[in-house]
Amino acid sequence: MVMEIEEKVIEAKKASIILASVSTDTKNAALEAMAKALDDNRDQILAANQKDIEAAEKLRRKGELSQALVDRLKVSDSKISGMIDGIRDVINLKDPVGQTMDALELDEGLELYKVSCPIGLIGVIFEARPDVVPQVMALCLKSGNATIFKGGSEALNSNRVIFDLLNQAAESVKGMTKGAFQLMETREEVNDILSMDAYIDLLIPRGSNAFVKYMQNNTKIPVLGHADGICHVYVDDEADLKKAYDVCFDSKAQYPAVCNAMETLLINAKIAEKFLPKMARMYDEACVEMRCDDASFKILEEIDFIKSAGRATEDDWRTEYNDLILSIKIVNSMEEAIEHINNYGSHHTDAIITENDLRKKRFTDLVDSSSVMINASTRFADGFRYGKGAEVGISTNKIHARGPVGMEGLLIYKYILVGNGDKVADYVGPEAKKYTHRRLNKIACDALSRK
Repeated sequence: MVMEIEEKVIEAKKASIILASVSTDTKNAALEAMAKALDDNRDQILAANQKDIEAAEKLRRKGELSQALVDRLKVSDSKISGMIDGIRDVINLKDPVGQTMDALELDEGLELYKVSCPIGLIGVIFEARPDVVPQVMALCLKSGNATIFKGGSEALNSNRVIFDLLNQAAESVKGMTKGAFQLMETREEVNDILSMDAYIDLLIPRGSNAFVKYMQNNTKIPVLGHADGICHVYVDDEADLKKAYDVCFDSKAQYPAVCNAMETLLINAKIAEKFLPKMARMYDEACVEMRCDDASFKILEEIDFIKSAGRATEDDWRTEYNDLILSIKIVNSMEEAIEHINNYGSHHTDAIITENDLRKKRFTDLVDSSSVMINASTRFADGFRYGKGAEVGISTNKIHARGPVGMEGLLIYKYILVGNGDKVADYVGPEAKKYTHRRLNKIACDALSRK
């Protein structure tokens, strides 16, 4: 089994070198073929997904699978349309490979170029969500990266059908590299992949907190991702309450089973009694369970219509629910809110609702998160919504890539030096030539032809 996996990985690694030089037109044609394959085979995808859903529901009833995981697993006709739109959005993005990022003249006729290039072979390990496959494959293909996919067993049928459709469509296009995309399906293959640091250049895990932490703790391969999505919204005492109701409701209830949904609502004490009752009614009607600190519970316990308010524990401030559950805390100032966010949050996405421009700036300066929202829902923290076509994941790392990661997170660069028989010896000694180190205004390396 290990040898079979290693053969697949080696094949993909070799293909990654060739894929890096495939033309833009060929890559776009492959992407269009992938989009068409999904559109033409909707019934096949939905049938495969239904098998996974039925099996997952049985496990959920036994308590072996969470409702949040079942929700992530579901594929609908509209989700397929979203997959197709995401692929076609990537087609419209500029090819990022081979772009000159910087150009410097070392001396006359000796020019140094910093040029973007693919990372190489990306390993994507994910739970539940079958829509990860088209999102990531589209971005990796356009950015010239080969990819190993390992999905969760709960989405086995969905992943297999979607991957096969996409891979066959891409490889049917003349000029496309064969073997650049591989699918692995058994649980044992995860640990095998984690040990293949000689071949795999970057790992992107998509799944639960425990799942991502396991990846980070058990491999030498660089890992791009986030372990938690503990997101906050702070409602300031100078907030427009209409905006606050809209943003706070959307951030929690629009789709709670994702990492950019709000988990903790922070409310300034000066407006709590005015704001919280109506907000709680909206949550109550949406079946949101509210876990309150002493101050917010005191406001809500006297309101007869509130059915789902209870007491918060210390653990609630550190919990990513991925469900219709929300912790609520009243704070005395924005500074207290910021301290709470930086202490308990996961540096993912946090928002402020205020009309005070100075507080907007101070909040964005001091909240140490990959995305900070002003008067907008945390749910906007998404690669597609950020105009990236799609995303390979959301990173809370502080190196390489941060926030919703699109193609820019799948690129690195190389230096290309163009000379004419130049040698270092001429620049050493008492009569050494001098470097000019003059910045060049060039959009491409003259020695290279763009695809």
